[in-house]
Amino acid sequence: MNKQGKLGLWILTALVVGNMVGSGIFMLPRSLSEAASPAGVMMAWGLTGFGVMMTVLVFGNLAIRKPELKGGPQIYAKELFRPGTQASTLSGFMATWGYWIGNLAGNIAIITTFAGYLSTFFPILTSQAEWFSIGGLTVKVGNGMTFIVCTVMLWSTHAIILRGIENAGKLNFAATAAKVIGFILFIIVGLFAFSKTNILPLTAPRVDGSGQTIGLLGQVNSAALSTLWAFIGVESAVVFSSRAKKQIDVKRASILGLLIALALYIGISILVMGMLSQGELIASDKPLIDAITKVLGPAGGQALAAIGLISLVGSTLGWVMLSAEIPFQAAKQGLFLPWFLKENKKGIPVRSMIITNGLGQLFIFSTISNSISKAFGFVIFIATLSYLVPYFIASLYQLKLVVTGETYLGDKSRATDGIIAAMSTIYSTWVIIGGTADLKTFTFGMLLIASGIFFYGPLWRANAGNRSVKKRPAV
Repeated sequence: MNKQGKLGLWILTALVVGNMVGSGIFMLPRSLSEAASPAGVMMAWGLTGFGVMMTVLVFGNLAIRKPELKGGPQIYAKELFRPGTQASTLSGFMATWGYWIGNLAGNIAIITTFAGYLSTFFPILTSQAEWFSIGGLTVKVGNGMTFIVCTVMLWSTHAIILRGIENAGKLNFAATAAKVIGFILFIIVGLFAFSKTNILPLTAPRVDGSGQTIGLLGQVNSAALSTLWAFIGVESAVVFSSRAKKQIDVKRASILGLLIALALYIGISILVMGMLSQGELIASDKPLIDAITKVLGPAGGQALAAIGLISLVGSTLGWVMLSAEIPFQAAKQGLFLPWFLKENKKGIPVRSMIITNGLGQLFIFSTISNSISKAFGFVIFIATLSYLVPYFIASLYQLKLVVTGETYLGDKSRATDGIIAAMSTIYSTWVIIGGTADLKTFTFGMLLIASGIFFYGPLWRANAGNRSVKKRPAV
């Protein structure tokens, strides 16, 4: 790909911010207030922000030190073992598989959320009137219309990306810029409407489902797990590292994107706590819209809903691009079938796009039946584990480089990078343990990742065939 078709610093930064600041920002203030008091929420943001920054620095260091390893943090799994061995290929494939499936499911969650916000302007999307029946399945008008909207959204995004990664990146940049400006305006309004009585007392206790009182440290632990979901997508620039104009831009975009997203998340979550009482906030299904409506009236709520739609359009573009890139880059590393390497004239991985979005279309059928939708929601929750494992893998690989001294000949930053990698590893371990403390969640998460083993056989046989061809002596 020529330099003209590559991504610069600001488009990479927009991908990071756009993928991080999606639908979660609209619901996070409520879930955080439910989990912790205002003091616990602020401490959780500080803890998570520090831990994710360590992970981002690991991503940036690896992008510079190992520029040949492209496609995302999951790619580093194969480097933890001796090159060319089955252990190397299998670990790389399984990490990539889990990360891909998690992204694929997450994409559809964003698209269905888009339909939810669109219902603010088109109430027919929530209509419970019966439309038609097929066998024992009765399709309601709202569910059917939601299915149509989600399908159009998915394949429109598909068509835009096929026209070129740079053009899609520019559209994502425009959408990201619009929503950042919108959220800054929200913060300005929030500063004037903020009432400190709403956040008092700062250290109020919380009660769990069994009626047990949760202290401040327990609140911080619960809230920190919730805040982590806000940072999913911080690795976006790393996934697109092969399309970056400069490798240093990958590190810069990751850090800059994290800081912008962190400022937005902290500013909005704290201000909403001051705009609504804690009781109102915990009971709200749409806290940001309720907060702005309380200050500016219904027109303000509709304006924020419009910002939500813009936000979700940008997130959909970014996540669909990223999801298709994962198996494509993995195939380049010998971790996915070579079939995924097919590109069009614009350098877009067309086969990877078709398979990724085709599977996504199957998930969209969940919008037709509420029972299926609930099952899909559980899959989304379980799939989150697939995001965390690659973060842990990247941290381990950075530690391996520091211990072995590879790429550090005469480099004085070895000790510093070792400390960063160690803190990132500890943080990733803590989050995975905390996020999978429930045995059911852990079991289903492992099963989701392990399901890829059924597709590993063809890859290993293809690689074995390639190895035998390479070893065959010339005649």
